[in-house]
Amino acid sequence: MNEYLHTAIETAVHAGGIIMDIYENQIVAVEKKADDSPVTIADKTANAYIEKALASTNIPVLSEEGEHAAYEIRKNWQQCWIVDPLDGTKEFIKRNGEFTVNIALVEDGKALLGVIYIPAVKTLYYAITAEKKAFKLQLDEHTLTRDMLPNATQIFAAEESDDEITLTSSHSYTNQKVLDLIDSLETEGKEVNLIMAGSSLKFCLMAEGQASYYPRYAPTMEWDTAAGHAICNAVGLEVYNLETQKPLKYNKENLLNPWFLVRKVG
Repeated sequence: MNEYLHTAIETAVHAGGIIMDIYENQIVAVEKKADDSPVTIADKTANAYIEKALASTNIPVLSEEGEHAAYEIRKNWQQCWIVDPLDGTKEFIKRNGEFTVNIALVEDGKALLGVIYIPAVKTLYYAITAEKKAFKLQLDEHTLTRDMLPNATQIFAAEESDDEITLTSSHSYTNQKVLDLIDSLETEGKEVNLIMAGSSLKFCLMAEGQASYYPRYAPTMEWDTAAGHAICNAVGLEVYNLETQKPLKYNKENLLNPWFLVRKVG
């Protein structure tokens, strides 16, 4: 598993460098995909690199920007990589720096490891879920060697409080349901603080204890959440399907996630 983690980390960091070269040096044209979501040359170039780099593992890749194998094929995959080469394309276009590279390894519907790289600030988050530890590493450049990993800092989720909740939500998708939830929590007598963030940064805020509650009442896909799910699991958080109260599953026939909530287990 450590070899897979190292491969994912090195791949994510290098892909982040590719993205930042485009971000800083090109005027980026925006195209629309079939679902009307935006895509750029940065998404496509990073994806091509990631798929090539992960091919060495002989594990199939399910990526937002790649060709999606039919479920009749995917359902027989014991393991697969789930990748978002540029999570937060809208944030990339807005040029606010809040975009990430997400890579997760999934087995039998569960995320085994996750890597999130924030290229605009050269910050890396990663975990092997079963080890129950997650880490954060600040880089100087978009390069990483294995001897750098001992410099990583272990991160911890926040302890839940009866009186105060720090809720994180999206810049683009903070809708009335989130606002109603905040009103409801305040009516219960809780002090609610709100942190807005783009892409999978919200999972990072949860994993390192800056936020304690992340509700999502808007569409996401598996590649938006798998890496963050793994990292959050490693620090004792769960990503619950709001309807079933069970953890999200991956490599499903329908790759669309249900609404979910990230919070402490139990």
